[in-house]
Order: sequence, then structure tokens, then C-alpha cells
Amino acid sequence: MRQHRDEISLRTEGRRLTEITRRIAGFTEDSGIANGLLTAFCRHTTASLLIQENADPDVQLDLMDAFARLAPEDADWRHGAEGADDMPGHVKAALAPASLSIPIIDGALALGTWQGVYLAEWRAAGRQRRVLLHAIGE
Repeated sequence: MRQHRDEISLRTEGRRLTEITRRIAGFTEDSGIANGLLTAFCRHTTASLLIQENADPDVQLDLMDAFARLAPEDADWRHGAEGADDMPGHVKAALAPASLSIPIIDGALALGTWQGVYLAEWRAAGRQRRVLLHAIGE
């Protein structure tokens, strides 16, 4: 059994989905693991990881609109010390996963044809974000 770990660091451009599939696929390739499991973990409380369609960019826009309706900035939030977008960011992160598990088969991520891995930034301004990657297998 082998293990490999690393961390992706990226600067987001504000509230949007940023595709990180290629970076995770590169990590998987570099790991040398042919068959196993990749875990990706977002180290933040106002960002999430999602597997979503990567063919039509309207999917990402519609998802962001849907999350905005679920947790609007103008709701009567108690927590507001870090700005109007902070508490809605926490709610969205509570609804979307902080970690993903993706099988590794024949040295590659076993994603579907139209699936991509995204970091969801829930805050209005861009931020430095980190995603921990861990692969285990043979």
C-alpha cells in the first residue's frame, strides 16, 4: 500500500466555481498509484468542493444562483463581524461538501465524461485557498 499527499494553493476570483480537475489529475498521475482512492479536503469554512458538469458553463452559473437564493446576504444573520457575505458563505459551505473521495483506476481519476472538480468560493472577494490531497492505493 502506497500513500501520497500534497496541497493545492490557489487564489480565487471571488464568488464562483473554479475548476481544479487538471491540478488534481496531475497530482494523481505524480502519485504513481494505479488503483486506489483520492481524497481532496478543503481547509476553509466559507469554501467547498464540488463535482459538477464541466461541459456547459451555465451549470456553474445556475448553481451559484441557486446557492445565493438559499443563503442571501440580506437575511437577518446574527454573525456579521466579517462582512455581509461571511455568514451566507458559512451556510453554503455547510450545505456543500468540504471533502471529496474519487476512485483512482489505472492511474487516473475515475470521473464521468462530463464531471469536473471545482472549488466553490462563497465569499464576494477573492481569497487564498488550500486543498489538501491524499492518495492511497497500489
